[in-house]
This record gives sequence, structure tokens and C-alpha cells, in this order.
Amino acid sequence: MRPVNLAEKLAMFSSHWDPHVVAEYNGNDVMVVKFQGEFPFHHHPDTDDFFLVLEGEMVMDIEGEPPRTVRAGELFVVPKGVTHRPRAEQECKVLLIEPKGEPNTGDAATAAPKPRI
Repeated sequence: MRPVNLAEKLAMFSSHWDPHVVAEYNGNDVMVVKFQGEFPFHHHPDTDDFFLVLEGEMVMDIEGEPPRTVRAGELFVVPKGVTHRPRAEQECKVLLIEPKGEPNTGDAATAAPKPRI
């Protein structure tokens, strides 16, 4: 039990779309990630997708719906099964919460590894 400084953790890497686990919570991975550009459209058939923007601004594209802008201090939850794509023109820092082992693309074959820092 100790505090986790998210700014320090985010300073440990410069890559985009590369989530890093900073804590575990009730069987979930708590991760930090940097977004810039577009992530592919994808969905998670069995779990919601949680995004909390820490710094910057992202856009959440939802298939068949208008895009939603999510700013620093705001969170966005994509319900399970909904096809979506986060994107950011400028670098955006985000906290994610997902069930441990959930692929970030919804598909284990195309998912990025989630190193612990």
C-alpha cells in the first residue's frame, strides 16, 4: 500500500497506444497510456471500456454515432460490445481500467502487451 504518482509513471515512457499497468484493483488493471493519432476501431464483447483523461483531449468515435470529445478531468465509458476508436490530434494522457488480461483491442491476437511499471 503506497501512493502511485501518475505523472512520474507517465514520464517513464514516450510511446503511444502502449498501456502500462500501475496498480491492480479488484481483478482489474489500472493503467496509464499516451494517445496520439488514431487507434483502430474495435470492441470488447464482455467488458465495458473505461477512459479518464488526465491531460490533453481525446475524441471517442462510436460506430454510427457522432464523435464525443473528452477533455482533461472527464471520463468516458464505452459499454461492452460497442465498436469504438479513441483518437487524439495532440498527445493525450489517459488512465484506463480494464479486467486483468483484457486485450486492449478486444482481440488477444492483435493486443499490445501491458508491462507493469
